[in-house]
Amino acid sequence: MRQGVCNLFLVCEPLAGWRDVMSALAAPGSIGRTPIRDLVDVHYPAAERIVLVQDNLNTHTPASLYAAFAPAEAKRLADRLESHYTPKHGSWLNMAEIELAMLAGQCLDRRLADQAILEREVAAWQAARNRAGRGVNWRFTTEDARIQLKHLYPTTQG
Repeated sequence: MRQGVCNLFLVCEPLAGWRDVMSALAAPGSIGRTPIRDLVDVHYPAAERIVLVQDNLNTHTPASLYAAFAPAEAKRLADRLESHYTPKHGSWLNMAEIELAMLAGQCLDRRLADQAILEREVAAWQAARNRAGRGVNWRFTTEDARIQLKHLYPTTQG
């Protein structure tokens, strides 16, 4: 966008073929808008626990909730979440990153004049992907992980 920088937040449920993209103008020093409250209150209000797989970005911690919300609200949200992190330098393991790559290639491959146009374009892309039930075609197996990420697996002496 010519007028500034805009953050996109994407959450997805890959097996269900569902994703939600939110945008927020980036403000210096701010963590931006968080989709966590929407996950907890809108998308999964009846869930006792929501499992999140996220990259190791410094804003993907319970502490970021306390920076964005009052302490009681941050605790309420944090108590509903179970976070798991992809390895550093492993964005290819993060299904949301795969979706963002699809979004970039299919929708954001040109300059957009303002946030309203961005939001309209992203909403149309999201609606089409959700209507089609497009899941993430995940082919990475446990055996692949043992080979690619062998430094993360303990070794035993026989």
